[in-house]
Amino acid sequence: MDTPQPTPDEIQARVLHRDGLMLVIDKPAGIPVHRGPKGGANLEASFEALRFGLPRPPVLAHRLDRDTSGCLVLGRHRKATASLGLLFKHNRIHKTYWAVVESGPVEDAGEIDIPLGRLNAERGWWQKPDPEGLPALTRWRVLGRGAGMTFLALEPVTGRTHQLRVHCAAMGFAIVGDNIYGSGPRFGEPSLHLHAREIVVPLSKNKPPVRVTAPVPAHLVERLTACGWDEREDAGLRHPETASS
Repeated sequence: MDTPQPTPDEIQARVLHRDGLMLVIDKPAGIPVHRGPKGGANLEASFEALRFGLPRPPVLAHRLDRDTSGCLVLGRHRKATASLGLLFKHNRIHKTYWAVVESGPVEDAGEIDIPLGRLNAERGWWQKPDPEGLPALTRWRVLGRGAGMTFLALEPVTGRTHQLRVHCAAMGFAIVGDNIYGSGPRFGEPSLHLHAREIVVPLSKNKPPVRVTAPVPAHLVERLTACGWDEREDAGLRHPETASS
């Protein structure tokens, strides 16, 4: 299901981190970051509400797929966006995604080292394993297991388009709800179970990196819980100052 255009209040409520250089927002699933050729809702159209006193709205420092939720980094001005772009380009920004996959690996941790290339010219962003493609490396570890599915933490060392989705599918454990590389439906449930859980940005040489965590969206709760995830414990980890209240 497509997500409607966020109102100013809704997009402001999704700000997870704000400083003079960047914002990190909690992207909802079901909405593209860019305006598509056919128009429709898109995240950029709500960025005017995120100026917070600056003369221009922030701009995307990277992108997430339409159906992926979680941490999305925005540069607040031109110099900051250029600096963030270099950090992303050189893989200096550490990203951890949470995913629920079909079936799952036997081992508890590992790496997927499979080069990726474009599927074909007609399919735009779609990718495929390709020995002649660009190097792509993903680290993964099991966080929980359920009936016929597994809860994984995925860390893309490289930042290729659709990397996590193609890598998981190529290993035989496609992400639940993936309607391109897995067996997910094109419409309706389950939606893609891929969430940009945490991002670590080394903005300054003189300060610790900025670490931001995005809350688990509603559409992941049922299957994460079936894999042993504890929503109450998770809330305490993200908000330790309120864990005892």
